[in-house]
Amino acid sequence: PLCFILDDNFYYRSMRHEVYLLARKYSLSFCQVFLECPLECCLQRNRLRSRPVPDQTIRLMAKKIEKPDLKKNAWEQNSLVLEGSGGSSEDDEQIIRLLATALENPVKQREEDTEQKEADRAICAASAVHRADQTCRRIISQAMRDAKDQNILPSEMKSLAEELNKLKADFLEGLRQGNHSTDQHQYSDPATGVTSLFQEEATSVVNKYI
Repeated sequence: PLCFILDDNFYYRSMRHEVYLLARKYSLSFCQVFLECPLECCLQRNRLRSRPVPDQTIRLMAKKIEKPDLKKNAWEQNSLVLEGSGGSSEDDEQIIRLLATALENPVKQREEDTEQKEADRAICAASAVHRADQTCRRIISQAMRDAKDQNILPSEMKSLAEELNKLKADFLEGLRQGNHSTDQHQYSDPATGVTSLFQEEATSVVNKYI
């Protein structure tokens, strides 16, 4: 059989759910392997790479990543959690069994019950947070470039970055909790409302330093 292997962090569950929905649309099999690797092991491996990423990036990823929850999400039933600090022949056997089970039980198109609809709504909400997160990151990157062009001192650049990242975290947490302001409700997509307000706040913060 033909297998597609999607090798990525997929740290938000919503990212993986999009792949599941695609499998369901075409009645394909779906399974996922999650490598649970200790943070210190990740940091050590990263430092050995020819082009390591900053340690802070690894630490942030460790906080954000959402492991499969087989009890809450029926769509994650074909999941396998492995210790990522080393491999063994037993791991290989578990993966082969997982693939065999998935191939024998392709995802079927069906009428969605109320419970599944609620689960999908939760996934959509998580997806909105993900989209808002990506947009806010771009806004921060542009703001930092603008500040650098104004020859702001390195110490102030650091303070600016910390302030913008804290502001982003507050906005995203508000979106997760559904705490939308009156201004945000003028947008059909909550993520758009959040990023629009974040853009305004971020500009005000940058102006203080400039």
